[in-house]
Amino acid sequence: MEQETLLSVENLNVTFPSAKGDVVATENVSFSLGKEKIGIVGESGSGKSVSGRAILRLLPPYSQVQADSIRFKGKNLLSYSEKQMRKIRGKEISMVMQDPKYSLNPVRTVGHQIKEAYEIHRKVTQKEAKAQTLAMLAAVRIRNPEQVYRLYPHEVSGGMGQRIMIAMMLIPEPSLLIADEPTSALDVTVQLQVLAILDDLVTQRGMGLIFISHDLELVSTFCDRIVIMYGGRVMEIIEAQNLHNSTHPYTQGLLNCLPRIEEKKERLPVLVRDSGWLAPGPSTTK
Repeated sequence: MEQETLLSVENLNVTFPSAKGDVVATENVSFSLGKEKIGIVGESGSGKSVSGRAILRLLPPYSQVQADSIRFKGKNLLSYSEKQMRKIRGKEISMVMQDPKYSLNPVRTVGHQIKEAYEIHRKVTQKEAKAQTLAMLAAVRIRNPEQVYRLYPHEVSGGMGQRIMIAMMLIPEPSLLIADEPTSALDVTVQLQVLAILDDLVTQRGMGLIFISHDLELVSTFCDRIVIMYGGRVMEIIEAQNLHNSTHPYTQGLLNCLPRIEEKKERLPVLVRDSGWLAPGPSTTK
């Protein structure tokens, strides 16, 4: 049975003006997802985060965003007003930013901020909102939710801060979560814990997940499909289980640059880029 499409992006183009001319951040980016986990990977500057922010219209006003369509549950978000988009953000589509220290309000307690995210989208009493907040903190495996509820962002660790951000984004019960490198600043043990939390919540709630990362190996073990980006373009879209069988030279180049314990190499290979990958025309996708 073919799964229902939750989000489809067709020919997304984002440019930023500069003193030396327009900078192309994404060019003809297209992909779709249902209730699944899709990874978007690539080098820094490949257009991963810009693509995620463009979906929610979170880019600065001077940016130029064009697309044939950005459809969410069959409706084209490009036709939505800013007022309509505010009802989509959080309630329908949430985004976890990369560094919680810059995303959380430093003068508000953790509990207040999560509770506020719930109250904005639900007409509930203060008592019910707090109860839901404590339940959400427990759902992201935070011990002593009552104690953490009263803490300020500077009083929590990086791993706990990331869990708090996940709780804040998931408490309105969105259908789609965009996670922008949510584990990049965490040690390996905490990374695995955060990924396990995301996996459980996405599976239990039947959500879609866009997982933005630069870590190919991590994404290949966590996601269902992978979008490989380079220079603002999609190089290929491949099933995660088939990543190591990819024949695209860019994907192969990225994989070859990864250090492996079982292989003894004096020097890691340097990624050789081909200008033809960015030539006009449709992207190479699978």
